[in-house]
Amino acid sequence: MNTLKNDRFLRALRREPTDTTPIWVMRQAGRYLPEYRATRSRAGSFMALAQNPELACEVTLQPLERFDLDAAILFSDILTIPDAMGLGLTFAQGEGPRFAHPVRTRGDIEKLAVPDMDVELRYVMDAVRLIRKELDGRVPLIGFSGSPWTLACYMVEGAGSKDFATLKAMCWNEPKLAHQLLDTLAQAVAAYLIAQAAAGAQTLMVFDTWGGLLGPAPFREFSLRYMARVVDALKASPHSAELPIVLFSKGAGQHLGALADTGCTALGVDWTIDLADARAAVGSRVALQGNLDPAILRAGPDVIRREARAVLDSYGRHPGHVFNLGHGITPEVDPEHVNVLVDEVHAYGKTLRG
Repeated sequence: MNTLKNDRFLRALRREPTDTTPIWVMRQAGRYLPEYRATRSRAGSFMALAQNPELACEVTLQPLERFDLDAAILFSDILTIPDAMGLGLTFAQGEGPRFAHPVRTRGDIEKLAVPDMDVELRYVMDAVRLIRKELDGRVPLIGFSGSPWTLACYMVEGAGSKDFATLKAMCWNEPKLAHQLLDTLAQAVAAYLIAQAAAGAQTLMVFDTWGGLLGPAPFREFSLRYMARVVDALKASPHSAELPIVLFSKGAGQHLGALADTGCTALGVDWTIDLADARAAVGSRVALQGNLDPAILRAGPDVIRREARAVLDSYGRHPGHVFNLGHGITPEVDPEHVNVLVDEVHAYGKTLRG
């Protein structure tokens, strides 16, 4: 593989000195970009785009052509694992994901098996290999997965939801069954991320989108426990043992200390907690990634610059900060506003890192 030309993202994750604060943006390859919309239209559907390694590579690289970003993230979806388990994933136009075969009973859960990464999910690994080749060492590549809890939310509900009450009910009424599902998913997530590492991913990220829906004790039992198992498995594999591991649990700011205890390298932070408070919670154990409110990108350039500086100031001059949004960029954002953000983070970040 080619020598990395820009390694400030990886250096920041290791809490090493950097010349400025690195930045990438969650969902940076997405519908806010006209070139992405054109490629998706060519593909015919979201899943056709995600399952075509050449097109997935194309859209992964699109934001890097527009913006001076410090990392690329694999274009894929968090629900590739349950789709590979045979649940029949579809995305209707203007709607969220739907599964034709939700997982609701003991029989449903006992039938689930960890997918073969070289068969059912080969298209993801082929995309990772192609993206690494096409990046030619420009910036590092992030591989990712949904967390076991978040995957279970969609698999049991069968679609998106405000509260995923069906899975919550299973946790209360049949906790052993819920743990059986989550155990299988933890094995699958670990195998999936290890395969991405073997294919060339240079950082591994776990998106726990719905962990924040749980109360304190259920979060530890049904979400945190299984992310910790994934981290342990990644650190035990020769393919992934040396790679940075980033955990992002949206809405779980009160659990940052416990998340840091998993042994991960960095934590993603949403916009509901000040980065100074997040640093106080984790000390120097992990790097932090975040945490501008994505809605600020709909404001004017002066507001974007001011709020970006506020995030950078809240973290301060300490090493170990990767600038990002507190969640994914939304489709109505003007791409030029992303340019404003990236340039301001790099310019102001130099004054903090110099």
